[in-house]
Amino acid sequence: MEHEKIAVGLDIGTTKIIAMIGKANEYGKIEVLGIGKAKSMGVHRGVVNNITQTIQSIQQAVEEAESVSNHKIQDVVVGIAGQHIRSLHHSDYITRPNSEKVIDDADIEKLINQVHKLVMLPGEEIIHVLPQDYKVDGQAEIKAPKGMYGGRLEANFHVVVGQVSSIRNIGRCIKSAGLELSNITLEPLASADAVLSQEEKEAGVALIDIGGGTTDLAIFKDGIIRHTAVIPFGGNVITEDIKEGCSIIEKQAELLKTRFGSAWPGENKENEIVSIPGLRGREPKEITLKNLSKIIHARVVEIIEQVYLEIKNYGHEETKKKLIAGIVLTGGGAELKHIKQLVEYITGMDTRIGYPNEHLSGSSDVEMSSPSFATAVGLLMKGLSQRSRESIEVEEVETTATDAYKREKKSTPKTMIDRKSIFEKWADKFREFLDNAE
Repeated sequence: MEHEKIAVGLDIGTTKIIAMIGKANEYGKIEVLGIGKAKSMGVHRGVVNNITQTIQSIQQAVEEAESVSNHKIQDVVVGIAGQHIRSLHHSDYITRPNSEKVIDDADIEKLINQVHKLVMLPGEEIIHVLPQDYKVDGQAEIKAPKGMYGGRLEANFHVVVGQVSSIRNIGRCIKSAGLELSNITLEPLASADAVLSQEEKEAGVALIDIGGGTTDLAIFKDGIIRHTAVIPFGGNVITEDIKEGCSIIEKQAELLKTRFGSAWPGENKENEIVSIPGLRGREPKEITLKNLSKIIHARVVEIIEQVYLEIKNYGHEETKKKLIAGIVLTGGGAELKHIKQLVEYITGMDTRIGYPNEHLSGSSDVEMSSPSFATAVGLLMKGLSQRSRESIEVEEVETTATDAYKREKKSTPKTMIDRKSIFEKWADKFREFLDNAE
């Protein structure tokens, strides 16, 4: 896998674990080589609560992906979500020793690393430091300061924070499953890469990823991530309500939701009935689709209102004017019938369902373009872009070494090896953190 530009995205969800292995074809599209799915047994609301069961589910998904693709999986890009995730805004600056030199990647990296050293609440760890905009010597609204002259470099950052123990538990599961952790990323950011266009990110868009245990929100404006939030409930609470409201078992409730469920009660007539087999010779249960959709509607409204509150909390201007591209729904919950219409009704914002098929090659299975695979596709994209960067950096190092040799100048390999991206350095730091935790 190290010599080929092949990557693996591992989506550890509350309801299912997906391992997706793929590579980029000559047109830049993703060719999925294999996919493995397993029922997620040890995860609750995006957080690992049973290490042994989670390891078994990961191994099951990985083995399935390996057998389909005929590739041995060594390292994975993992998504992180869960109710422990929070975000904050922070401003920071550095003073450059020589303002006669232009700002380069090293200056930007120094500023970002400085934010990584922020003191968090006990038990918390910074996951992402995402620059919003820069200032150079007081000149504001700079998107790319590289190449400019200046003595003081400032930036506004969106900082994503998570519980150390939760992050460590995910790392432990990956390691115990016999895999290496290539990188860890916030799930709504991965989903956004898979289903949003650059035009939508520029215009302003809210991505709502309705998963089994959590509903993730990511807001983009001017091509930059502006706000992230994790709502601690998703599709599972709808299933739970159906189970309680109809007095049936969870498996039947999930089937009812996916096959006959609708988020809009007005659609069903009173005489539309579905019969559920009784347990151990008991009489079958008859459930009206009207009643079923009323149960689903009540819970979906609650989820959407919570998300809409988060959207309204973003900024002081009127949200609808800010987010021209409206809302994009993705995740397994986005497949619920009439959810698009309900979201439009509650928020008054244009809404569409986000499918990750834009980035997939034509030969990909139709099932993979489903919204429930958006996070896995996004994680795979992150992994492939990391592979691409690694190969470019190796080529640069080799070129530099060759040039240096030709010019007969002394050049130590260390200076070349140290030219790692922030992305890789954070992964190295995290792996070191896991090893020390043992």
